[in-house]
Amino acid sequence: MAKRGKRYRALAGKVDADKLYSAEEATTLVKELATAKFDETIEAHFHLGIDPRKSDQNVRGTVSLPHGTGKKIRLLAITQGEGAQAAESAGADIVGGAEIVERILGGWMDFDAVVATPDMMAQIGSKLGRVLGPRGLLPNPKAGTVGTDIGGIVRALKAGQIEFRADKTGVVHAPIGKASFGPQQLAENLDALRVALDAARPDSAKGQFVKTIHITSTMGPSVRVALGGAKLEA
Repeated sequence: MAKRGKRYRALAGKVDADKLYSAEEATTLVKELATAKFDETIEAHFHLGIDPRKSDQNVRGTVSLPHGTGKKIRLLAITQGEGAQAAESAGADIVGGAEIVERILGGWMDFDAVVATPDMMAQIGSKLGRVLGPRGLLPNPKAGTVGTDIGGIVRALKAGQIEFRADKTGVVHAPIGKASFGPQQLAENLDALRVALDAARPDSAKGQFVKTIHITSTMGPSVRVALGGAKLEA
């Protein structure tokens, strides 16, 4: 493990490693620890009680964070006809059909997310699978980025819908906002993610589903959240 710098060690000293913080305690502390000169992203890390090697224990889904992520995304919609009009009206930054597919093949990648209508997926899959797939940008119905209601998909992503999925170690990493958010906003986003994860629990997963929850800023140390503390009182 790389040796941590003096600044990081000083910040880590403010975290009680033996304490399980409530959601609002944790988000308040993580905000205090986000001392970089830019607006740091706040991430949540859920360690799940699954075996990611088993296909029936994959955890994947989408969630609309009530306060968004704080990140502005440049959204590309690959569609045509009425779909193009709907995507543009909903706020897509770039809209195109077959010509956009060819442009991407030529090396153009000036976008952060891609959505599409089903009628374009044959072209996208055959031509762009190897280009967009490794970057995590390939539209997928399970990720909520392919559908006939392209306008609704665009609006949801612009409003703060994110995709989550467990990695090969059984951990879900997801942004829940920025350091400039208030503690309550971060806590409510965290709770929305927890609820979505509970809903995505595989039937074959046995025992305790959520083992640990940590939140951290881009440059700061992590803070452990009490499992019961991620959920806010009504």
